[in-house]
Amino acid sequence: MPSFDIFSKVDLQEVDNAVNQTGKEIAQRYDFRGTDTRVSVGEDKKSIVLVANGEGRIEAAAEILRVKLVKRGVPLAAVEFEKPEPMGGMKVKQVAKLQEGIPTEKAKEIVKLIKESKIKVQASIQGEELRVTGKSRDDLQSAMQLVRGHDFGADLQFGNFRD
Repeated sequence: MPSFDIFSKVDLQEVDNAVNQTGKEIAQRYDFRGTDTRVSVGEDKKSIVLVANGEGRIEAAAEILRVKLVKRGVPLAAVEFEKPEPMGGMKVKQVAKLQEGIPTEKAKEIVKLIKESKIKVQASIQGEELRVTGKSRDDLQSAMQLVRGHDFGADLQFGNFRD
């Protein structure tokens, strides 16, 4: 039976490259001199940590990071910036979490959308992915177009198209 998978993955190497480029730009820019602003990949490898001596600097560093991520092909829908929080002293820290996999709530929304569309396919949640199966390739392509046309607030990719 023909099927395809819907998933959400981030290329961690490209994220690392974007973080390194952001660090280099911050080190070279005059407006960041003496501010001790740093950007690094979190210990869990699924987050980015920004540290600076003020919220204005954090926002500027986050904007540079966003630009670098887009240039490296990392979708911003897969990066969730949390609110900046004080660390003590004059330092402020902001964490940007990378979204790997489709959250359960979003997966349920996608399944509900596909079922309500009356397209002759079945969608099932398999961990952090979805598998859509159907008898006809045309139905599968219609389901793919339906999901692409709807904004779920997550970066969705399609793959493993099987006949």
